[in-house]
Amino acid sequence: MDHLSIFSFLLALHLSISGVISTTFTFVNKCDYTVWPGILSNAGVPTLPTTGFVLQTGETTTVAAPASWGGRFWGRTLCSQDTDGKFSCVTGDCGSGKVECSGNGATPPATLAEFTLDGSGGLDFFDVSLVDGYNVPMLVAPQGGSGDNCTTTGCISDLNGACPSELRVMSVDGKDGVACKSACEAFNSPEYCCSGAYGTPDTCKPSTYSQLFKNACPRAYSYAYDDKTSTFTCANAVDYTITFCSSPTTSQKSTQGQDTKQESSSNSASPQLNNDNTMVYEGGIDQSEISKAMCTHVLLLQSQTIACIISITMVLWRLCQLL
Repeated sequence: MDHLSIFSFLLALHLSISGVISTTFTFVNKCDYTVWPGILSNAGVPTLPTTGFVLQTGETTTVAAPASWGGRFWGRTLCSQDTDGKFSCVTGDCGSGKVECSGNGATPPATLAEFTLDGSGGLDFFDVSLVDGYNVPMLVAPQGGSGDNCTTTGCISDLNGACPSELRVMSVDGKDGVACKSACEAFNSPEYCCSGAYGTPDTCKPSTYSQLFKNACPRAYSYAYDDKTSTFTCANAVDYTITFCSSPTTSQKSTQGQDTKQESSSNSASPQLNNDNTMVYEGGIDQSEISKAMCTHVLLLQSQTIACIISITMVLWRLCQLL
């Protein structure tokens, strides 16, 4: 057998094995408005099957991720398509002009969920970050994982209404706040951006603005070096359920995603804090949704395993033909 045939065999075998799915991400929209999740994979890791999609109120979508995947998710809101077919969003827009973000990240401000699967010590690392600002409530709940720090995190408080005027992003008609900037984006100051002389954990400290985020969402990143209370780890989690608005929120609405009309309501989801300053999450994930996510993961594993076996069998058959 020549060198090219050997290389082809090894490459096919590698791709078959590396294609086995390790984790799923289940997206749930409990907002009473449409959300368009965006996805950006880290450099050097495989991309996911989609980089952006629509999630109507009450919908659930599951996306499978390969082993050692890393990247971020966010929710885009108040999206529409113009007469030329260009797609854009008032918050969280990725600038691709399409529903798929295709390698583009979120335009701040945007609530981010960040993941590194199978990282140091074989653990998954994840967090919800408000470092780039806030636009939509988000909750991340690991399913089937273990570890002392394997727990739910996120920001379920609606910060748009409570956002200081100097950080507030207004709706197109100027009537309502639809997102809340970080102090770094608003003022571009090294003190707020943890840059220059403030580029170390010793010199960059929480600001009055980051404390507003932290008080409302104690488990979410509020500034660049907010690691101790905001990074979480799990071993062997089968799924991470990412819920937008863990209970119905009416702070912003869009009819079928094409209407940029804003409304405010006192029914927005809000966190409660107990005495040790940890967030009590109410209206989180239904057990039926957890079961659905886990079953979906098992089915995906089975289908991927069968596909892997078939691929290896075909490669071995091809190898025999060459010999």
